[in-house]
Amino acid sequence: MSSARLLVLFGSQTGTAEDMAERLGREARRRRLDCRVLALDSYPVVNLINESLVIFVCATTGQGDPPDNMKNFWRFLFRKNLPPTSLCQMDFAVLGLGDSSYAKFNFVAKKLHRRLLQLGGCALLPACLGDDQHELGPDAAIDPWLHDLWGKVLGLYPVSPGLSMIPPGVSLPSKFTLQFLQEVSRTEEWCGPTTDPQGPPSELQPFLAPMVSNQRVTGPSHFQDVRLIEFDIAGSGISFAAGDVVLIQPENSASHVQQFCQVLGLDPDWCFTLQPREPDVCCPARLPQPCSVHHLVSRYLDITSVPRRSFFELLAGLSPDELEQEKLLEFSSAQGQEGLYDYCSRPRRTILEVLCDFPHTAGAVPPDYLLDLIPPIRPRAFSITSSLLALPGRLQILVAVVQYWTRLKEPRRGLCSCWLASLDPGQGPIRVPLWVRPGGLTFPKMPDTPVVMVGPGTGVAPFRAAIQERVAQGQTGNLLFFGCRHRDQDFYWEAEWRELERRGCLTLVTAFSREQEQKVYVQQRLRELGPLVWELLDRRGAHFYLAGNAKSMPADVTEALTSIFQEHGGLSGRDAASYLARLQRTLRFQVETWA
Repeated sequence: MSSARLLVLFGSQTGTAEDMAERLGREARRRRLDCRVLALDSYPVVNLINESLVIFVCATTGQGDPPDNMKNFWRFLFRKNLPPTSLCQMDFAVLGLGDSSYAKFNFVAKKLHRRLLQLGGCALLPACLGDDQHELGPDAAIDPWLHDLWGKVLGLYPVSPGLSMIPPGVSLPSKFTLQFLQEVSRTEEWCGPTTDPQGPPSELQPFLAPMVSNQRVTGPSHFQDVRLIEFDIAGSGISFAAGDVVLIQPENSASHVQQFCQVLGLDPDWCFTLQPREPDVCCPARLPQPCSVHHLVSRYLDITSVPRRSFFELLAGLSPDELEQEKLLEFSSAQGQEGLYDYCSRPRRTILEVLCDFPHTAGAVPPDYLLDLIPPIRPRAFSITSSLLALPGRLQILVAVVQYWTRLKEPRRGLCSCWLASLDPGQGPIRVPLWVRPGGLTFPKMPDTPVVMVGPGTGVAPFRAAIQERVAQGQTGNLLFFGCRHRDQDFYWEAEWRELERRGCLTLVTAFSREQEQKVYVQQRLRELGPLVWELLDRRGAHFYLAGNAKSMPADVTEALTSIFQEHGGLSGRDAASYLARLQRTLRFQVETWA
């Protein structure tokens, strides 16, 4: 190995940045560089002054926020008392992952790059801004950037004489080894913490919440199955307020687990212990020790996710079949990305389906490589749609069941939503692992502060919690704009809203888009009530909230608001934009959207 010690630090919310960081680590090792890959909050940030070569990989979440696993690092790095020469010995590069459909595209990467320069760091390259919206995904920007990056790095730290790069198609050692046990059966498997949980439920110690009800709330002829699901959280230690979210840990279906084990030649009853190969690598905290293959495949490996490019790269190095390896290498190369997009990303082909398409390779995958190949199942976040003040000891969520068709034979199904929809508490007790964390919306504490909420479709979920909470506290200034397709098919909680209207606790404005020749959306209703909206915001200090799909609705609503400021507030275009920015800065305009 060269004397260079490369550090790759990542901030990842959904796993994409972590996957990219691991890819960088492998590419560094192929170039004979000593490399560590760590989450930003797992790294002692005070040691950064001693690092000579660092690559930062970071996603942007929410409205320009850093991912959860880099928030402590973020706070430290932006301390005002850090000397401007703190990082003068460090060469660095920043790789950002974002989505240009959001206003604050790659905000975290851009801000991080500027801050590292302010602290004296030397940028090897301009920041790379990967974009999910590109037809070929983030790799369209990343591939040429990486080519230049490795050129810079090897110029500083050339491969030692007598050594050469390890070529693609040659596998690197796995991160873990699986030691199979002869004497442990699956029924004896350790399945959870042996000590009483400390503090409220969390990802490592979720609460197994009994499911009370699972009710379809869309009409039978509606194109989408939407569920209102209720859990019993009595005695859990869980507390939440309006705007918070619940995280749910789903699992793979029994049929997919069986198929995966058959394709890879695994016995689900085998048990193993996991051992890291490197001393600074930790075993996944969510996996018990010992663990059964069944537990690993059903509850940990995300076998129905769409594989990333790194999957094909790793699989190629394990393939004993010349034809299959050739195709896998093509899919993992920069030149093969259009083919990979057509084969995998466009039709949303899953890891399990790819393994079935490459049977000789799948049957030869050593179990040691399973955790390198396949990402873990990530918890899914849902807006909590109930208040403890209205429903003590209960937690409700509104779940749109994801199912759609591509050119493939089987429909594409969302792992968590379909798993939840399949659970029927009427057939026997069901427990779902969950925990709660703060969400992106916070509501005013002052009792006389009005709120204006725009929540089309399932975007209304957090606002139902807010309205329940505010009504229970005697707060009546609640204006809700709700939109859906048909009054009789997807008008969630109509009876509840009407009763609150009758009691004077809510003003409800609806937009049913498909009930007339010209489609009507919430932004049009907003414009129609422009004088009221301006009165509430400018004279009564109202807070404005927006939740729903990120595609075009947030931009349309924001445009409608800006026009209200101009038409009814008499502001110029520039002043209207400044007014909106001031509302955002003071948290009187808050947005929660999802792709």
